[in-house]
Amino acid sequence: MNQSAKRYSPLQIALIGGAIATTATMSVFGPAWTRCVRAALQDSPKALVDQVWQVVNREYVDGSFNQQDWQATRQSLLSKNYSSNEEAYVAIREALQKLGDPYTRFMDPNQYQALTSQTSGEVSGIGIRMEVNDKTKRLTVVEAIENSPALKAGIKAGDEIVAIDGKSTLAMKVDDASKLIRGKAGTPISLRLSRLGKNTFNLRLTRATIEVPTVRYTLKQEGNRRVGYIRLREFSAHASEQMRRAIRDLSGKKVDAFVLDLRGNPGGLLQASIEIARMWLDDGGIVRTVNRRGDSEDSKANHTALTKLPLAVLVDGNSASASEILTGALKDNKRAVVIGGQTFGKALVQSVHELSDGSGLAVTIAHYFTPAGTDINHKGITPNIKIDLTEAQERQLASNPDLLGTRSDPQYARAIAVLSNNNFAQSLVNQPSQSMSVSASDLKF
Repeated sequence: MNQSAKRYSPLQIALIGGAIATTATMSVFGPAWTRCVRAALQDSPKALVDQVWQVVNREYVDGSFNQQDWQATRQSLLSKNYSSNEEAYVAIREALQKLGDPYTRFMDPNQYQALTSQTSGEVSGIGIRMEVNDKTKRLTVVEAIENSPALKAGIKAGDEIVAIDGKSTLAMKVDDASKLIRGKAGTPISLRLSRLGKNTFNLRLTRATIEVPTVRYTLKQEGNRRVGYIRLREFSAHASEQMRRAIRDLSGKKVDAFVLDLRGNPGGLLQASIEIARMWLDDGGIVRTVNRRGDSEDSKANHTALTKLPLAVLVDGNSASASEILTGALKDNKRAVVIGGQTFGKALVQSVHELSDGSGLAVTIAHYFTPAGTDINHKGITPNIKIDLTEAQERQLASNPDLLGTRSDPQYARAIAVLSNNNFAQSLVNQPSQSMSVSASDLKF
């Protein structure tokens, strides 16, 4: 993602990607360049190939291109004839692979659309989460999202989806069902549902654009303390506003402390991570990004923190990129105690571009450093209190997500123990430079 939005067109969106999701900046090429390519290559697949080459040539963070002769790569790419865009896709991917950077990658139109939908934090559909029930083997509603057509129509968790627009869901996978349910906002869809204690019934709904909840929060009474537990799943375009609502709502309920759960969060929009850091930090640095020319940009807190209450942050090996920016900022500024496993270790920034045929390109354009100047790439952030779950504990939490954020969750339980310490604020000031390492199986609460 781009650390300097003002260098790019207004259509760009800055993002950071993690272990699972990547991020991007969206851009559209200037009209002069586009006319030139079209005149020379007549909108052939070669135009797409050269479009990709030009972006990498202009933006890629490594000016040596991994010791590759990038000019020779262009000559090789344009010397070939491509009978289809698919053939061009293969050549593009082979050329990008030589850069040795898994985050600089080409996406076909479907992959690009999936990424943009994910980072937008919106979907067009009816607003349900589904699963294939392990016992019944039937497609079952897990949740109807707030303010969605599904919730307004009375769909409930546990409802079985028997048919979608007349097509039976027997043996249907969740992904296949999702493709049938999603569609353009304003279009109709019919579901046949089965509910315990009620005859099978039909519902006709109208698809809508739905904001996907990426922040979930609850008030927990832990002994004599009220704790606001917030789980952030990814840094989408709506993540910061959802986080703001969560902090304000919990603060209004007079919590004594917060637990921010970033476990499994793969990253997302760079700007979202900066905005959320500012909700917890009143002053101090957040992140520094450096491009291939050595130009750096520092993002800092701006005295807009929503709370100064004690904070514990939970992380694991799948907390990546934007999650690590937020964690690094809170840790380096001694604003929070970080608990859990070593984070993923991705300190690279991508920009994502929409290409002429609807495909996309993610390009690494910068390296980032924590406020203390630490390079976490391939290393990750070491928690203040390192607690690695056993395989059995990981399986238990994965199979029963309701246990997350409870006393059956060893990392959360440790956070509560730390937050219950009356000398919490002083313990942050005296945080050791190296983390404690604690086995979760050894913890007793």
